[in-house]
Amino acid sequence: MRGSVSRAVRAIPTLLRVGVAETVAYRAEFLVWILTMTMPLVMLGLWRSVADEAPFQHYHAKDFVAYYLANLIVRNLTSSWVAWQMSEEIRMGTMSMRLLRPIHPMIAFGAAHLAAVPFRSVMALPIAIVLLVSSGADALTTDPAQLALVLPSVVLAWLITFAISYTLGCFAFWLTQSGAIVNLYFGAFSVLSGYLIPLDLMPGWIARAASYTPFPSMLSTPVRLITRDLSGEQIATLMGTQLAWAAGTVALALTVWRIGVRRFEAVGA
Repeated sequence: MRGSVSRAVRAIPTLLRVGVAETVAYRAEFLVWILTMTMPLVMLGLWRSVADEAPFQHYHAKDFVAYYLANLIVRNLTSSWVAWQMSEEIRMGTMSMRLLRPIHPMIAFGAAHLAAVPFRSVMALPIAIVLLVSSGADALTTDPAQLALVLPSVVLAWLITFAISYTLGCFAFWLTQSGAIVNLYFGAFSVLSGYLIPLDLMPGWIARAASYTPFPSMLSTPVRLITRDLSGEQIATLMGTQLAWAAGTVALALTVWRIGVRRFEAVGA
């Protein structure tokens, strides 16, 4: 066990370099992925036009600017498309090449996705940060201790998102076309994570239902840390919930993989 961990740690720099090479090699596909994450800008334009007339509940125009630009930043840093990659590799049989390597595929996929984060951020993040500071600065938290937790929260949000996407990718071991399940998942994510509409503007029963899912921990939690002044108790609850979901979703992903890979039949598997 110790040898496997040591081998994985030594392989991470190489896996990161491979991830960078893949990102550069498939530039057009990567650009499409970036463009699919601009929905917060669309929603910002919609809600700001509403708030310019009059505040909507407790949201003023500056609050919507801060929320959706923070939303855009977090989404760019945490999104994952590993479910589509796994589905394709399992369907085509190329997953067998990963099984021949001494590194768990989850680590290999994770390193590749982490390597893509800087490239994914280079277009959207500078614009979002400038607009956030210039137009929505009054709606940002100024508590340094809270701001210090934004990065750990984003890391946990990435881990939860990746683990769930990895789990969905494993469904391809049982289903020829698992894309419909992934699309259903993204629809639920869009509503229950606060991606389209802040959860505190949703009907109460939807917000309560969302609190029992991992979706708020995948997006809403880091966004709230950026844009809201929270009490110590609220912060502890949010971070504790993220930690619990991160541990649970990673365990689920590994379990589903272990069960599903037994069904895989391809050359070299």
